[in-house]
Amino acid sequence: MTYTQSWKETLEDLECRREKVAAMGGPERVAKHHAKGKMDARARIEYLLDPGTFQELGTLVGGEIAADAIVTGSGLISGVPVMVGAEDFTTLAGTIAPGSNAKRYRVAELAERGKVPLIMLLEGAGFRPTGDHYGRTPTDLLAQARCSGKVPMVTAVLGASAGHGALVAPVADFAIMSGHGAIFTAGPPVVRASTGEVITKEDLGGPRVAVPSGLIHNVTETDEEALDEIRRYLGYFPSSSWSYPPALLSDDSTEPRPTPELLDIISRDNRLSYDVRSVLDVVFDSPDWFEVQPGYGTAIVCALAHLGGHPVAVVANQPDVLSGSIDTAAAEKAAHFISVADSFHLPLVFLADNPGMLPGGESERSGVLRAGARMFVAQTTATTIKLHVTLRKAYGFGSMVMSLIGFDNQTAAFAYPGATMGAMSAEALGLASGAADDVAEKLRELELQASYHSAEHMGFDELIRPEETRTALLAALRRGIFARQEAAVPVARTAIVP
Repeated sequence: MTYTQSWKETLEDLECRREKVAAMGGPERVAKHHAKGKMDARARIEYLLDPGTFQELGTLVGGEIAADAIVTGSGLISGVPVMVGAEDFTTLAGTIAPGSNAKRYRVAELAERGKVPLIMLLEGAGFRPTGDHYGRTPTDLLAQARCSGKVPMVTAVLGASAGHGALVAPVADFAIMSGHGAIFTAGPPVVRASTGEVITKEDLGGPRVAVPSGLIHNVTETDEEALDEIRRYLGYFPSSSWSYPPALLSDDSTEPRPTPELLDIISRDNRLSYDVRSVLDVVFDSPDWFEVQPGYGTAIVCALAHLGGHPVAVVANQPDVLSGSIDTAAAEKAAHFISVADSFHLPLVFLADNPGMLPGGESERSGVLRAGARMFVAQTTATTIKLHVTLRKAYGFGSMVMSLIGFDNQTAAFAYPGATMGAMSAEALGLASGAADDVAEKLRELELQASYHSAEHMGFDELIRPEETRTALLAALRRGIFARQEAAVPVARTAIVP
């Protein structure tokens, strides 16, 4: 006689299995996790996504090991579908085994196939020593790399992340870390066994290490703040490179308006510094713009903002740091930011005020020319709308990386009257050439007239008053957006280089 379960028995069995998985590592481990001020994996997903939209996949992978230590699935953020994976540290320290590797691969595969963002929330100890061998099995990093430049990829490091799992962060477009986070190739026990070095996880890969290294873009105090920032970041982006960024056109702040405040912010004396963030506050729709990587390469500010309701990516020299000179870190940051913006069709707005690339022995040893070349290639090959304003000065290669030179496919190029430019400043040229006082004075006079000479030869589309900055940029942006083809096409590149 064949035994057959009723639907009631079958579904009760399924619910029993689901409940065991939902318990993650068990009440004690979950409570211990919460006691450290951290959210658990499932709570992080529920907080991140629109309420009630999470649809789990791979729930029963791992058998007795709850979800095989990673919770994966899909959901909505502000009504837009996303794929998400969250390592569960309460279950075997969030380690990766063949089953969890398959889940990680699957969410990335579905993100690329479905043309939706991929979000990974990390807190895991890398590969699990199970004794199982993968054989000819695809690693999840293959699928994640294939997402690069096609769908937005965001990583949050919300606890200790080591080994294979940690590699997701540098592959992503944007990586954020909470105050509990740390990321490294191998954790302190492995480091001690391998090298004899005794070090804490905070000193090995906490925010004080991961931000100066350029690996982590932004840092928050809590898990909740990090997840809020992910939602905010994604709000500037389309769901994929097959669509355009979403516009917010209902707000009154989208209209043209004069910007007389810039006359007080930007001194006509090139020797006086100012915080370029104040310029962004005035020019864009609201001062609530989103800065990316504020703690790295601080001589350039990279930010996501709205102009006339349209998301834009801003690359601005920062006169408050190194007088705006572009050093290695600033160029590397800008190069990656430009590539991300271009991949997802965000118009680029360059605000130039720099004396060139940072000179000196230390700068050369850090590879400033190579980093500058990387930034130049990123911006000159960008196919998105490009808008440029020279606020006061832009010299030599420092002008080229900021999209100043002609025939560089700008939609518009503006400058303020009195802006100075050329191979180098008059002062530097006078010193380099050993010019007499009268010649040096003539060089300074020529420098002051440079913007007019350039305008006479169409070096800029127009010289504009500071009060006209927003209006000029907005008109040019709207013209560029009008020229877009109906359907977006992905940029022809293999991937965004980390």
